[in-house]
Amino acid sequence: MRYRELTDLVDDVLGPVQGRLLLDELVLGELGGRTGAVALADGEDPRAVWHALCDELGIPDARRWGSDPHRQAPPRRADR
Repeated sequence: MRYRELTDLVDDVLGPVQGRLLLDELVLGELGGRTGAVALADGEDPRAVWHALCDELGIPDARRWGSDPHRQAPPRRADR
């Protein structure tokens, strides 16, 4: 997953305002107590950030990939 795909999903699934706020301010245990924005700045894979954000918010798998029926869910990394 690329950064642009992450931001598209954040906007689609969480809303452009709330989603960006959550990415910037929600501390995620799966990311070592960092926010998504800090983790991305530290070089974390955007896919790991997206999964951590969805896990923390309880987003079900069926909603994680937004409204585009052709968008394919990127697999989780084996170590997550």
